[in-house]
Amino acid sequence: MAMAHTAGTVRTAGHDRSDSPLVTRCGRRIDVRCLWLGQPERPVGRITLDVGEDQGGEPGVWAALTPDEARDLARLLLQQAGAAERPAADLP
Repeated sequence: MAMAHTAGTVRTAGHDRSDSPLVTRCGRRIDVRCLWLGQPERPVGRITLDVGEDQGGEPGVWAALTPDEARDLARLLLQQAGAAERPAADLP
């Protein structure tokens, strides 16, 4: 596990360094990682999403979520994935 100390802050990538990013059909890379911030004796964990630039060079975005926020996002993504798989005839 890689760890860096900066002015009383510890940041670690965790065991997920070997995970491959998701690459969308439009070419954007989405990396999901665990980030630890704060003092080594009381670290605060966040889940980071790094959406890279698209094929045309448009910049991406970055977000850090609490574990609860990450679970809520996962639930919303699964709901929308299920909705997208339904035939258009089933839509209201």
